[in-house]
Amino acid sequence: MQLKQVIIAYKARDSQSKRWAEICAKQLENRDCQVLMGPSGPKDNPYPVFLASAGQPIDLALVLGGDGTVLTGARHLAPAGIPILGVNVGGHLGFLTESVDEFQDTEKVWDRLLEDRYAVQRRMMLQAAVYEGHRTNLEPVTERYLSLNEFCVKPASADRMITSILEMEIDGEVVDQYVGDGLIIATPTGSTGYTVSANGPIMHDGMEAITITPICPMSLSSRPLVLPPGSVVSVWPLGDYDLSTKLWTDGVLATSIWPGHRVDVRMADCRAKFIILRENNSYYQTLREKLLWAGTRVRYANNHRN
Repeated sequence: MQLKQVIIAYKARDSQSKRWAEICAKQLENRDCQVLMGPSGPKDNPYPVFLASAGQPIDLALVLGGDGTVLTGARHLAPAGIPILGVNVGGHLGFLTESVDEFQDTEKVWDRLLEDRYAVQRRMMLQAAVYEGHRTNLEPVTERYLSLNEFCVKPASADRMITSILEMEIDGEVVDQYVGDGLIIATPTGSTGYTVSANGPIMHDGMEAITITPICPMSLSSRPLVLPPGSVVSVWPLGDYDLSTKLWTDGVLATSIWPGHRVDVRMADCRAKFIILRENNSYYQTLREKLLWAGTRVRYANNHRN
């Protein structure tokens, strides 16, 4: 990998991630690398400026923060094919990031990248857009939205809890009508996020598949579904015309949708690329550590393994 131009995005209003960003920027500039640096958060989006002002191809995006900061970076950088090195500085669970312990000697990290001593993990993403009328209408009324974790369709109101009524089609065939709090349409990467909280399936992040998980459905027969990656999922809101339903991408509001609209969700034509520094990168170890599995509180001896 070359390091001629690098993006550094740090978690907004977090002093620790900002300090790390400044240290890394200085080190890279000493190596004749041009650095584009800025905060990333709910009210700060540096990526359009980064991409527009880049005078040459961007070799790497260093994202310092938690999973939310990395998700934002992935949605903006995946279409350009820019690899992301996410480091858990100021974050919480850190499913998508390298531990800050792997990042203590940053000069060695730059050496490893320059010497191609790392792995690249490509993760499936989803894309969605809102359309009017029947599914034969292929002209969207919104922009295209991307997600690395999930899209969520659920209603919103400032003064009451709303029960959503959503009809779902898969490849043009009506599958079910859901009455409840909404629907989550997720990637395998997102299966350990909002999906798992709604009792959806956990899927290995190396797979390509789409999961659909109802949120608190009123019917006990409404169960999660796992679909092939080429499926097109269409969701129609059938509720009150006076109350809007919201489309969320990775926990961020995308747009409002109304009866007569449909949301089409499918596999995106781009993938998020992540730099992996850990020599023994294990998905199952991540599950054990992040979800407190494998007898974390009580351990039993297994003498049959030897």
